[in-house]
Amino acid sequence: MEEATGLRERKKAATRLALHEAALRLAAEQGPDRVTVEAIADAANVSRRTFSNYFSSKEEALFHGDTMRLRRLLELIAEQPADLPPWAALSAAALHEADEMYGDLAGSWLDRRRRLHGNPGLVAHQVAAYTAIERELAGQIARRLAGPDSALRARILAATFLATLRVAVQQWIEQPDHPLADTLRAALAHAAPAAG
Repeated sequence: MEEATGLRERKKAATRLALHEAALRLAAEQGPDRVTVEAIADAANVSRRTFSNYFSSKEEALFHGDTMRLRRLLELIAEQPADLPPWAALSAAALHEADEMYGDLAGSWLDRRRRLHGNPGLVAHQVAAYTAIERELAGQIARRLAGPDSALRARILAATFLATLRVAVQQWIEQPDHPLADTLRAALAHAAPAAG
């Protein structure tokens, strides 16, 4: 039974990834405004109904990779030593993820993202992907804080950290002369709170 469940989950993950990759490829080729859910489903060799089982919109399919990277980041933050100050824990996790997930990205991924970068119709969805994680991240940060206003401080740190990540990735997409980790390290240093 457990093996069947594992196989089913792997098939679902593979379908979700195929839809995401088809959405990215088509949006880069045709522009995101011209891509339809039907075209994404066709490119991934699934039905429109199957698409709807995985994503509620083409934008959600486009930003699935961002959502997965943010979920992985939450895992990495939770793995940081409990006695590490919040900003140090956040920074260590972000730099680890940059090496783990972005280190081997193919040029085609970067090229596709560059073509989509700054599209006004997608900016709100990208921000939404980060915002969806913000409250969960604030909860993790709050466990590392003590004293008055720890919940407020945690929310501010979470928002600052996620904005820093978003800006660093955008900067790297625009100017990929250096590894993402270098751009991220500089951004995190600039945004570091005085006591964090």
